Amino acid sequence: MAIGTGRRYLTLRLLAVGLLLLHLGIRLIFPQPTIFSDLILFNAIALCAALSAYYAPLFNDRLATITIGLALGCWTFGSCISSWNSFMTFQIWPRGTDIAYALFYPLILFGMIRALSAKRRVRALELLDVLIIALGVSGVIASLLLAPAMVAFTGTPFTVFLSILYPIGDCVLLAIAVVALIFQRRGLRSIIMLFGIAIFAATDLYFLWKSATTGYGFASLIDDGWVLSLLIIAESLWHKGGEGELSDRVTGVAATLALVASATILGIAAVRPHYFPTFALVPALITIMLAFLRMSVALREARLAHSDRELARIDELTGLANRRRFLAEVEILERKEGTLLILDLDGFKQINDSMGHDVGDQLLRQISLRFSRSLSHGALIARLGGDEFGVIIYGDESHGVEVAQALLASVSYPITLASGSTAIGVSIGRVRSDGKGDLLKRADRAMYEAKRSSAGIVLARD
Repeated sequence: MAIGTGRRYLTLRLLAVGLLLLHLGIRLIFPQPTIFSDLILFNAIALCAALSAYYAPLFNDRLATITIGLALGCWTFGSCISSWNSFMTFQIWPRGTDIAYALFYPLILFGMIRALSAKRRVRALELLDVLIIALGVSGVIASLLLAPAMVAFTGTPFTVFLSILYPIGDCVLLAIAVVALIFQRRGLRSIIMLFGIAIFAATDLYFLWKSATTGYGFASLIDDGWVLSLLIIAESLWHKGGEGELSDRVTGVAATLALVASATILGIAAVRPHYFPTFALVPALITIMLAFLRMSVALREARLAHSDRELARIDELTGLANRRRFLAEVEILERKEGTLLILDLDGFKQINDSMGHDVGDQLLRQISLRFSRSLSHGALIARLGGDEFGVIIYGDESHGVEVAQALLASVSYPITLASGSTAIGVSIGRVRSDGKGDLLKRADRAMYEAKRSSAGIVLARD
């Protein structure tokens, strides 16, 4: 980040702190709500926090700063609607506040996981886990608490459901932050972020408690806990330290628990149809649907990963194993009884140069097919590069001799290509797995000896 840019954003961060101190001072001196203090100034602090997160330094995962910035922006938007409706006769759609506050939780959860991990690639499973955790855990706990909450709160069941949904979401955020702090190396970033999430959760819980008991008073001093927490969360992105792999196992287990809890809620609703309102079952239903989607994505990723692993070990031209696969098998052969063969075609370069690479490729594919048909079950053949091949045969020495002779015989008659028939030979170096090591090097030397002497097959010397 350029020095000038860094100073500009430092000014933004300091401005946010200054506005918060100004707001606290005004509130202490003039306790009554005012448009300037509680509509303009209060939300200006939250907006500064959102901008501070969005423009955090480039050492961050960019997706983390974007999503956390959007999360704080959503909260600011919801707060603006709520504050406006508290002062103005012209009312903005009140449900917009609930939607904006609800969007805050999955966005901040995803951004927090990205910010506290070393990941740089977005995976579909990661997104689905976040949605399952956010919807499943929060929805289930809110559904279970709805009946007792209706006794303490006034309003429709849906309003009460939303009122208790937010602090539950805070507890989910707090739990993930604590898990990250426990299982990762501690750093200034993770500590600051945990502190910010804790203040946000404490403010929400206090708001819930006041609403259930003596009643919540708009524009009270405790409201500054929300904007303070937003500033602290944004500030955490300006510090390094604490990043590490937040294990997929952690989010995977949390998503599984959310799925089981959602299924339990639906099971209770099936046995006692009128125990939960219909809207309270929606998060559980969506969680189940997301879980099925996650399962299909996980299976697809597993198939693709298996396919990628296979392709990484296969020669594209011939379909045989490649050098990497062969070298891995050589390490196994060192500990077992068997034979290693190195094969090099005689006369291939002249054919490839005179007839062209396309004919050369056809020849290599035909030779590979003949070699493969000459092998016994359990043997491995690989193309090591160019016109060189390697073969590993497990078993006693006589078995290795038979395979070597069969490979030599497989090229004893002409090969038919699109351009006509051609003859080619092969030189084979053979070495036993005798515990003396350097199998590949010894077999390679034997192959060159076979090529020089035109002996066909040469056994490597000890």
